[in-house]
Amino acid sequence: MQFSGNDRSLKCPLDMEQLSATNANEGATNGDASAAYATMPYDGAAFPPASQGVPTFPFNPAPVSEQHLTAFQQAQQLHQQQQQYQHDQLQEFWADQRAEIEQTTDFKFHSLPLARIKKIMKADEDVKMIAGEAPVVFAKACEMFILELTLRAWLQTEGTKRRTLQRNDVVAAIIRNDMFDFLVDIIPPEELKGMAW
Repeated sequence: MQFSGNDRSLKCPLDMEQLSATNANEGATNGDASAAYATMPYDGAAFPPASQGVPTFPFNPAPVSEQHLTAFQQAQQLHQQQQQYQHDQLQEFWADQRAEIEQTTDFKFHSLPLARIKKIMKADEDVKMIAGEAPVVFAKACEMFILELTLRAWLQTEGTKRRTLQRNDVVAAIIRNDMFDFLVDIIPPEELKGMAW
């Protein structure tokens, strides 16, 4: 390129097509050859057309048959019924627990041994003294925790059409309920294999 005279007008020996091709190759590199590869113009020959036997995938999958659609809808409906049944069972459980707590007047009978609960409470070094009613409240809380976890595990058992509650049912109940996340760390890794989160 050359400047002519005082008007500083640009005289370019290239025509517009050559100029645009040159600029496309240089891109924003200002002539830097090391970065010019990133802005090479598209060469359509690099990709053969689909008519040359290149496998293409349809954008629309094959339509689902009526039989498959009906089976899917039935499975979905069954899942919703199971979810509703589990929800109803848990609602009934907590209604019974609340009614039992409201009717309790005798706190001398406990389903869990208070001495063992006191021993567990004293395992914490910071605990120095324990009031007499604290183990009673803990005993009831532990009982309710065990009952709810057992109910949720039993619902897993029923969902698989079995009549015996197994260890994997308890694991499934823990994994499928966010409020039991604190127990996930005590589940052996081999028990977690194959479980759906």
